[in-house]
This record gives sequence, structure tokens and C-alpha cells, in this order.
Amino acid sequence: MSEAQTLAEKVFSELATAIVRGELAPGERLSEQALVTRYGGSRAPIREAIQKLEARNLVVRVPHAGARVVSLSLEELRDIYEVRLELESMACRLAAERMSDAEISALEKLLEEHARSIEADQGLSYYQKSGNLDFHYRIIEGSKNSRLHQMLCGDLYHIIRMYRYRTSTSSERPLQALKEHQRIVEAIKSRDPQLAELLMRRHIQVSLTNLETRLAHEARH
Repeated sequence: MSEAQTLAEKVFSELATAIVRGELAPGERLSEQALVTRYGGSRAPIREAIQKLEARNLVVRVPHAGARVVSLSLEELRDIYEVRLELESMACRLAAERMSDAEISALEKLLEEHARSIEADQGLSYYQKSGNLDFHYRIIEGSKNSRLHQMLCGDLYHIIRMYRYRTSTSSERPLQALKEHQRIVEAIKSRDPQLAELLMRRHIQVSLTNLETRLAHEARH
């Protein structure tokens, strides 16, 4: 990997994390010059990083205004969450039938790590890194359905992570979300597909309700 490619990966990774964590706000402009000043190098790796963010739907190009962090309307978010609600609940049902005992044990260990992370952050947020460090990603993988994985871990994945994190910083939500995750794993471990599906459905619905409340509050202030 060349130095420019390495820099592009570093910029992409750091900016993606900053967007998901809300450190770069929805609608905020990404200045190529400011990023060159911050990271060094030329504009080429910076542009490559922005293009990767755009490909993952975290950044949009606005005519005459450059690249900005994606900002979705409540209606657009509801549309995404309706799809997520149905598909991820199905994935959870399949995971209860198809995950191996070793995979379930690894999922329990992951939640133990998440509990320590929430405690270290004094219960103020529930941040999950992407891929195998993400509870929801593990559930989707556990469904053993490549089409579901493609739909939920492709175009929608990083936007969902971004808005999931926003709801996780609400009062008492981090510990509540962790308990909901633990109950889902208990249902999967008990090989109860119907209960696992129901618990995931409730979990996502609570997340959407909290998100709607938060966005309505932000709109008023």
C-alpha cells in the first residue's frame, strides 16, 4: 500500500468515526484544504477518503457547496428504520436457529466488553466500532443469509450506525440498550427464534422512538 493510500485510509477511518459519533454534525461541510492542513500530504488522498465516505452514504456532494456530512429528514430516517425493523428482526430469528454455540459465546463476550466500555464512559454513551465489534453486525452475520448481510451491512450500515449512536447518548439509554442486547442473546442462546425476533423488533422500535423524540427536540432548539 502506497503512502497516499495509507493516508487516505487513515483520513477515511477517522472521519467515518467522527461522523458516526456526531463529532462532525449532519450537514457540516468537509473542507479539503482544512483536511490537507490537518493531515498533511496532497489533496489526492483527501479526495479519495471523501469519495469512500460518499460511497458509504456518510457524505453527500452539494452543488456549489462541496462535500457535507449526510443529514437525513425524519421521513427519510423512518423509511430506513422500517426496512431495518423488518430485515434485522428476521436476521435475529434466523440467528437463533443458525448461530453455533461458539458464536453465541463470542457474542456474550462482546457484550461484556461493551458493558466495560459503557462503564468507562460513565454510562453516557454506547459506542460500537464497526464490523465484528458491533452487536448488530454479529447478529446479521449469524443469520447465515448472504442477501440479508448484503442489504443490512451494505448501503444502510454506516447511516444506521450514525443514528444508532445518536440515540445511545440519551439519558439512561446506554444501559437500557445493553440490557436489551443481553435479553436478545439469551433468547438466541435458548434457541427461541420467535422471542429473539420479537425482542429485536422492540429494541429497534424503541431506538426509532428515541430518535424521533431527539430530532423533534433539536428542531425546537
